[in-house]
Amino acid sequence: MIILLDEYDTPMQEAYVNNYWDEVVSFIRNMFNSTFKTNPYLERAMLTGTVCPALSGITRVSKESIFSDLNNLKVITITSEKYEDCFGFTEDEVFAALDEYGLSEKKQEVKNWYDGFIFGNRRDMYNPWSILNYLDNKQVGMYWVNSSSNSLIGKLIREGTTEIKQLVEDLLSGKTLCMEIDEQIVYHQLQDKHNAIWSLLLTSGYLKVLKKEYQEKSGRWYYTMAPTNREVHLMFEDMIVDWFARSEGNYNAFIKALIANDLEAMNAYINRVALSTFSYFDTGKNPSGEEPERFYHGFVLGLMVELADRYALTSNRESGFGRYDVMLEPLYPEKDDAILMEFKVFQPKKEKDLEESVEKALQQIEEKRVKNRVNLGRT
Repeated sequence: MIILLDEYDTPMQEAYVNNYWDEVVSFIRNMFNSTFKTNPYLERAMLTGTVCPALSGITRVSKESIFSDLNNLKVITITSEKYEDCFGFTEDEVFAALDEYGLSEKKQEVKNWYDGFIFGNRRDMYNPWSILNYLDNKQVGMYWVNSSSNSLIGKLIREGTTEIKQLVEDLLSGKTLCMEIDEQIVYHQLQDKHNAIWSLLLTSGYLKVLKKEYQEKSGRWYYTMAPTNREVHLMFEDMIVDWFARSEGNYNAFIKALIANDLEAMNAYINRVALSTFSYFDTGKNPSGEEPERFYHGFVLGLMVELADRYALTSNRESGFGRYDVMLEPLYPEKDDAILMEFKVFQPKKEKDLEESVEKALQQIEEKRVKNRVNLGRT
């Protein structure tokens, strides 16, 4: 008997997010024991991830002893060259399918949306689920990324550190990440291990490896990564928009007030947004009330998404507790003014009142305006 076991990773992620991890681990341990260890009819078995090509989607759970009797597994990772052309559709196969369906003129559109998966040295790989759905519906859409809840990824980013949100800002603005990655990351390490979230995003297919380099001095591999394709990029945007769903009216109203330079309305709406969403960014372990920059960087990510058609957003990311600068540069200067924002946290030990905090923020804006020679229509 040959067994192909697929999609065990999805219930594991949901269990992790919803705090019934131990029960699911126990169930899967028993299932694996019966299926792989004590099954006299088993010849060979393959564990695969989600519809995403290759074993991406599988986050190992070895620290929970699920694989205690399967310690000789052969693991094929995203960057493995073995079977690199077998995990998904090649571009030739996709284009041939488009020709067969009379969609030859849509090749560039499909490439823009769904190309991008890289396995080993093989580039221009496509997710089968996205392509099959495109051929069926004959229009682009977020097919693969909407095939699961992505709740674990959303939780780790939303509740993550300021650094994590800054790096997501970079990804959304078209930059790449370069860091050490452990392709064998396990669930047990997701909350505590440095860079674990990026390992998860890579193995889940949401990031692609553009370059992999070995640094002799450190003895470690470093990965240069970017979002896989347009479908994934839009998934990140939708995830961020959902963060503010509970205060959508206030959040949208704040953005309108910001563009209209209505300071009184801005103040009222930002307070409401903060009150309704601040705790949503809490982890319990490091609540955002103790590290307010985590909330504000999440807020900035929302601005990046909501105003992407009018502004290019950059963050100066000042060091220091509870403050950083944001610049909104208009894509169409003839229609919109540039906006420079300074977020301040009142520090009773250093400032006598909120007015002094505001005055310091204005001073910083003026200093940066001179240093950077920014021509602002208003501040």
